Amino acid sequence: MAANHQGCRLQNKNLKMRLLTKLTLLISISKLAVVVLFVILLPLLVGNIASRYTNYNLGEQKKKVMDIITRNGVDYYFGGDSSYGSYTMLKEEYISLVLSSGAKQFDTIETSQRVVENDTINYRVLIHVFDYKQKTYTLEIGKTVSSIGEYNHLLQRFTLYILIGLITITILIDLIFANYLIRPLGTIIKTKLLHQKFPFKEHLVPIKTTTSDFKYLDQSLIDLMGKIKEAFEKEREFTSNASHELMTPISILQTNMENLMLNSGLNEELQEKITGMMKTLNRLKKIVHSLLFISRIENDQFVKTDKIKIISLINEMTEELGIRMEAKNIRFTLDVSANVTLTNINHDLLFQLIYNLANNAIRYNKEGGELTFSDKFVPGTSYTLMIKDTGIGIPEKELANIFDRFKKSNRSTEESYGLGLYIVKTITQYYGLQIDVQSQINKGTIFSIMFPEQFIVPYNPIIC
Repeated sequence: MAANHQGCRLQNKNLKMRLLTKLTLLISISKLAVVVLFVILLPLLVGNIASRYTNYNLGEQKKKVMDIITRNGVDYYFGGDSSYGSYTMLKEEYISLVLSSGAKQFDTIETSQRVVENDTINYRVLIHVFDYKQKTYTLEIGKTVSSIGEYNHLLQRFTLYILIGLITITILIDLIFANYLIRPLGTIIKTKLLHQKFPFKEHLVPIKTTTSDFKYLDQSLIDLMGKIKEAFEKEREFTSNASHELMTPISILQTNMENLMLNSGLNEELQEKITGMMKTLNRLKKIVHSLLFISRIENDQFVKTDKIKIISLINEMTEELGIRMEAKNIRFTLDVSANVTLTNINHDLLFQLIYNLANNAIRYNKEGGELTFSDKFVPGTSYTLMIKDTGIGIPEKELANIFDRFKKSNRSTEESYGLGLYIVKTITQYYGLQIDVQSQINKGTIFSIMFPEQFIVPYNPIIC
């Protein structure tokens, strides 16, 4: 049960990790998809932007030329000639102004070739036809396509760097926000699941969150755990009260029957009937004692301050069960370290735990069988006590239910009340111990009890 509880803790913790991982993957994949899509469209977008900027720049240069012509006239460019042409040293830009016989038209921008000093160069050209003093002129302003391409590549790299930087920043912001967003879930797991031990004793406080879903989940868990606690308390109270109330009439009946047995006037048949009734009463008394014992464990009525040597406890147990072992001719082997001492534990509970397991090992053993106590110590980690018998074994279909209350085994015709292993389970849960069972039909059964490090008094074992 302790192992199941620990597994539940790890599962709940992993649940949060998986949720955070999924959110991280979702954020990263969505951002990566944006980057890939943007990189695919980047040449087209940047090319369009560069083209628009070039057109705008050519238009601005046209405005400057027309302003000069308006103020100074076309002779400012012609200087007595019939045309004007100028270009930069690297021929990246040129301006051409000539008389034209064409009709006035809207500005056109096109990509075409021009011959400059015997070089044929591709230009992005703005063509503007205008009238000045009853004459028509054609103005051309051009910029090389290659220079536009250089700016295009530079702009693409710059834009890509900016995009990667922004994506990185947004991923970090999204991760921080996602972690903040699901933090209440981690708090719910930590306060309501990870650090809760049944039966629940602590008062559960609702978490502080502005997310209504988390509030609903948290309150639902609080309500559910409250109902479980209430149901458990009612069952425990009923068991305790019923057991106490039953003891009084049982004791009275037992006393009356014992007095009847002392009556010499009873015939043999009547004495046999009374003896049978006393056996039934004794069985009932044992069941009530077991229920009271379980109730005391569940109500935390046992102190946990004893220090116990395992080998001494086993010897004490064998003194009580020695007659039963002799009756079935069972060979007992004790292979337990003499130095192992457990602390922060209760003597009576630990004795009952080992006694019940040994009693079962004897009850379901074969005539002339074996009962072996052995141990395994892992320094700094755990101590495991193993109880092995050579009995008839436990069917595989029964293994999952052997620790259930009032679950009788089909292994033997001997009387069993189904409380012995349930008491074992209750004690191991009470201390947070781990118990494991392995069994093979007609070969035997091994019960292993693992004590965590906090129960072990440190010593230096001799490891061969």
